Amino acid sequence: MGKVEEFEELRPLLFSIAYRILGSVSEAEDAVQETWLRYDASTTCPVSAKAFLSATVTRIAIDVLRSARVRREEYVGPWLPEPLMNDPYEDPARAAELADSVSMAALLLLERLSPLERSVFVLREVFAFGFDEIAAAVGRSEAACRQLLVRARRHMSEGRPRFEADRRQRQELARRFFEALSDGDVDGLRSLLAADVQLVGDGGGKAPQLARAVVGAENVARLLAAVYPLMVQVDITCEPHDINGQPGALFRDRDGKVLHILALDVLDGQIQTIRSVINPDKLGHLGPVADVWAVDQEVRQARKRSR
Repeated sequence: MGKVEEFEELRPLLFSIAYRILGSVSEAEDAVQETWLRYDASTTCPVSAKAFLSATVTRIAIDVLRSARVRREEYVGPWLPEPLMNDPYEDPARAAELADSVSMAALLLLERLSPLERSVFVLREVFAFGFDEIAAAVGRSEAACRQLLVRARRHMSEGRPRFEADRRQRQELARRFFEALSDGDVDGLRSLLAADVQLVGDGGGKAPQLARAVVGAENVARLLAAVYPLMVQVDITCEPHDINGQPGALFRDRDGKVLHILALDVLDGQIQTIRSVINPDKLGHLGPVADVWAVDQEVRQARKRSR
């Protein structure tokens, strides 16, 4: 097998590693591309292409994450990961770990870790790399990597997300939620929300966004019921999709362009958290992006007409 074939076979794994370290589709894709350039330029033949490429993409992702931390500290409003519709890497033996680790809740928890802790945690807990491989990837001794993992596990265990185990139950609850949403059914929405549900939006200062998280079933239900019927009036469509492995939906304008996504955390038969990503910079990988400000203006006009 030639270099190109080896790389393409491992590309899904490399992207999945980079995305979990970075929480960004675009940055993960760039890290994978840089990994290929380094592999193609290398004059030596590694014993294991998987080990070499995984180590390379991890080191690149660590460097990117260190610089991204500064930008995220200056980010306008809440920062959420770039939504991922489909994880390209599959491993039946680790399906549960892969699914849990890609959720928005898990990626936000990973933000608590240092770049080294995050990388060690991802390589070990999600992809089951050996400590010898992890040590080579992050440039630390095996003993140091074990200590990094201990610290990472401690941070993650403090807020490790739990989700509804039954996929059909999650999807049914999501179906009822989006049905009530499009109807503006306050009571229907309220019945599906946990008492302390949170609605969090990420506009990054580049789209209309909530000033802060909205908390409580009554507040969230009334806000959603007031806004989404107006969006239907201006021909916004809702397409159910898994977002980062959890129930959610992709919203499009009348021209089919991507407007924003909603992702739902479901537990104990209720929606615990609703996350909305509307920052256009985080949606480009999903297709052409709508003019969110123009849509917002249409919604405002629809509100005036309905009074």
